[in-house]
Amino acid sequence: MQETTIFLMLMCIGASFVQRVSGFGFGIFIMTVLPYLMPSYGEATTLSGLCAMSMCLYIVISHWKHIRWNKLWYLLIVFLITSFFAVHFVSQAGDGLLKILLGIILIIASLWFSLFAGKVHIKPNRFTQTILGTLSGIMGGLFGMQGPPAVLYFVETTETKEEYMALAQTYFLIGNIMMTIYRAYYGFLTTTVLTDYCFGVLGVIAGTILGSYAFKRMSLPILRKIIYAYMAISGIICIIS
Repeated sequence: MQETTIFLMLMCIGASFVQRVSGFGFGIFIMTVLPYLMPSYGEATTLSGLCAMSMCLYIVISHWKHIRWNKLWYLLIVFLITSFFAVHFVSQAGDGLLKILLGIILIIASLWFSLFAGKVHIKPNRFTQTILGTLSGIMGGLFGMQGPPAVLYFVETTETKEEYMALAQTYFLIGNIMMTIYRAYYGFLTTTVLTDYCFGVLGVIAGTILGSYAFKRMSLPILRKIIYAYMAISGIICIIS
């Protein structure tokens, strides 16, 4: 097994662990390295989406009874429309520009969650859902990290952690399925992606199991601080490399 494949599996373990513990972060974690492992940026986002989709499926099945579709459908529709145009942009833009944009987004996300997470509260109305769904669609289509805007909405609209996890993972599952279809249409679902997915999904399974075990035991604030620092450093690397 090549060193690159082993590294991919390890990153999938880390990304799955993060998302299983916090409810989001798979794309944020793994997209710091995938653009450098895959032949093209579009293939990197496709592989990220496939792996995240597999993990979300497991969580959705286990939390099915907590899904409240009335809190989900409008945000999801806005996301699906916006993400289509974002994926189209990826098919037209150069990899160099996309990596710079990715770096900027990672730094902004790191600063946002470090400084403002938990301090900003939103009203879960249609206007807010439109704004957050649009931002989520842009970030998902361009960078494979649609989580942050959607998480702001789900945190404010759910009453239990089980409902939060169910809504967030259902949103990510459906979103990743549709974005995979979009990316396949633009030629990003290649043999290389499918081959790497077969190895990456093994890491997803391992990371999900470890994350489930740690969910009730790990100090989430400490984990988040590590992730935010990692995001900022990775963003700077993306810009200058």
